[in-house]
Amino acid sequence: MAEYDEMPDYSFFASDAEGVTKVLAGFKPDAMHPGGDYIHRFIDGGVLQPIDTDRLSNWPDIAPISHNLGQPVVDGKRYFVPDGFGASSLIYRTDLVDPSYVDESSWSILYDDRYAGRLAFYDSDRSAVVVAALVHGFDNPFSLTDAQLAELRPLLEKQRDLAKFYWTDITQLEQAMAQGEVVASYAWNQSYQMLLSEGVPVKYVAPKEGNLAFFEGWMIHKDATDLDRIYAFIDAFLAPESGAWLMDNYGYGTFNLKSYDLLPPERIAELGYSNIEAYLETVIFFSNLDPAVEAKYEELYTEVLAGA
Repeated sequence: MAEYDEMPDYSFFASDAEGVTKVLAGFKPDAMHPGGDYIHRFIDGGVLQPIDTDRLSNWPDIAPISHNLGQPVVDGKRYFVPDGFGASSLIYRTDLVDPSYVDESSWSILYDDRYAGRLAFYDSDRSAVVVAALVHGFDNPFSLTDAQLAELRPLLEKQRDLAKFYWTDITQLEQAMAQGEVVASYAWNQSYQMLLSEGVPVKYVAPKEGNLAFFEGWMIHKDATDLDRIYAFIDAFLAPESGAWLMDNYGYGTFNLKSYDLLPPERIAELGYSNIEAYLETVIFFSNLDPAVEAKYEELYTEVLAGA
């Protein structure tokens, strides 16, 4: 973006759902950067224009496995280019949990009666239901049936009763873990990096039931016109230097495979990305939910939290 000698203007939204609602209601940003599991909300809403990857010099370096995450190609036209990802995984205090969890990481710690009042979870119906489904042994966490959801209710209720809080602000989680008030939680890479930098004895793990991850990327609004500038901006975001900075400062991953050569091997190992292509093959990326299914996840979660 150096050729334009200026920074773009940003507008932030609190959640992907809010972003979809805002854009479908008439807000017209030139480019959008949502979570990949919301791709089809935008596509189905008719607010996007196709992306020409030939105009992105860094596209050939983006991991092929990421190209079709979220089914971004419709009728031969691509509406989304992925740039990065992050783990939606398990963090715990290594000095405050049973050593068995250190030896073999498991989401089940978030339902362990021994830690009543010392557990936390992200305040998200999708995350809560998907993790419960993995613990229960279901292999279709993004398309659960009514009967399966009914089976999960007791597990979600147990988690509700054991949790100290459900977080929306990562600062709340990080402070509670640093003080030892919370010993385990669902978390993102950024919290692990922050706590690690503060010398807090924490471990961020890939649970045996499944290691979840989200992915993000770029879309272009159908009414955007300054396409040279927009493509230059997206291409800068996809650059290996951008990806390396993201990893080193926040712990999140990048799909640009060249980025991993720009940091010391020991730093890449600390981040858990020593074999990035193998990592991407094994992680469970959040998927688009059918709107009817998502409504049922939300209904169950809302009822559980309300004590219904």
